Amino acid sequence: MLASIAFGSHPTSFGDVLDVLSGTADPNIATVIESRYPRTALGVLAGICLAVAGTLMQGVTRNPLADPGLLGVTAGASAAIVTSIAFLGMSGNAVWWALPGGLLAGLLVHVIGSSGGGSGVARLVLAGAVVSAVLTAYVQAVTLSLPKVFDSYRYWVVGALGGRGFDVLTSVLPVAVAGLLLAAVLGSGLNTLALGEESAAALGANPGLTRALGMLAAVLLSTAATAAVGPIAFVGLAVPHISRWLAGTDSRAQLLFSALVGPALLLLADVVGRLVLAPTELMVGVVTAFVGAPALLLAVRRMKAAA
Repeated sequence: MLASIAFGSHPTSFGDVLDVLSGTADPNIATVIESRYPRTALGVLAGICLAVAGTLMQGVTRNPLADPGLLGVTAGASAAIVTSIAFLGMSGNAVWWALPGGLLAGLLVHVIGSSGGGSGVARLVLAGAVVSAVLTAYVQAVTLSLPKVFDSYRYWVVGALGGRGFDVLTSVLPVAVAGLLLAAVLGSGLNTLALGEESAAALGANPGLTRALGMLAAVLLSTAATAAVGPIAFVGLAVPHISRWLAGTDSRAQLLFSALVGPALLLLADVVGRLVLAPTELMVGVVTAFVGAPALLLAVRRMKAAA
């Protein structure tokens, strides 16, 4: 049942995949594999990346409302896409432009947030807000001035799993794997950081290094997801709260549960988007916004109760 929902009405097997690769598959089976398999694989990858990035962000900043958008990655990827369309003649699916755009924006936020005095977390949040505001204003100025750019850009910015192939997956996979490997080694450091910087330093940890590596991993993961499927809101915000409810206070368990819950939530949203307006489709970014808004309200209520 789940397989038929995820991959379509035609049952497929590994042999069918080999037939597609060799060009001898039945046309109906080939259509299912070529359309459903990349879509599902991208949903799994993007769900893992966004969920783990959100867990890292909330752990590093100790802010339950933090999400990957706080680092300016979404705005940076959007600005790079708009620039490539407007001035370089690229299409809205030019993933290789969104990828460096998101990475550069995240790096800029880190550089600004690391300079000057005061709380590192507070500076980082302010730097992310400033960089995101400037890049968003640039995107709006270009798209409103050039209607043709907007026509191409709007297909990417809505956030969707459809219309993309395995070439997109392979383009972002190295960045995603690097971010996941880095996140895997940060679990113990995040547990120590949760005790506070003074306590972490007293236990022999390096809070500054843990924070910097956590931010780097979050930037890599959120950039890979945003470049592949466009901006998808609330997954990085809602999943960490679900993971904490399931796993408790251990950051290592939270990261593991996030990697499981994230793709499940994103694929479920994709299925709902394809069923609710069938035969047309509601983009997964819209569905996750409807799901994530109640999660945000619940998080705010829990913060008030804790206070």
